[in-house]
Amino acid sequence: MFSHVMVGSNDVDRSKRFYDALFGKEAKRDEKGRLAYRRNGAVFMVSRPIDGNAACHSNGGTIGFNFDTPEEVDAWHAAGCAAGGKSCEDPPGYREGEFGRLYLAYLRDPDDHKLCALHRPPQ
Repeated sequence: MFSHVMVGSNDVDRSKRFYDALFGKEAKRDEKGRLAYRRNGAVFMVSRPIDGNAACHSNGGTIGFNFDTPEEVDAWHAAGCAAGGKSCEDPPGYREGEFGRLYLAYLRDPDDHKLCALHRPPQ
């Protein structure tokens, strides 16, 4: 359904250090200085706001990333915390709800965007 997600940053170099560590690879940077990370046909991007105003997080917004195993989720969470992100919500682990059993971990990036790593185990 989605082709890409873009978040704003007030310090793209700081965001690059964080997201390079979080995703375990270096971003591609375009001619406008925007960062792009590709995985499984999707693109996650970081940019200074085009309108010139300060970037701010979306209150109530969460950006979720799919992972194949709980171990990948845990590694993503640990890398994000080590790179300056802040753990939020409950600790990484399984949650039961209307969408079934999910393994989840949540972080806030250096610009306070809420991120989620998600693994859907076989039902």
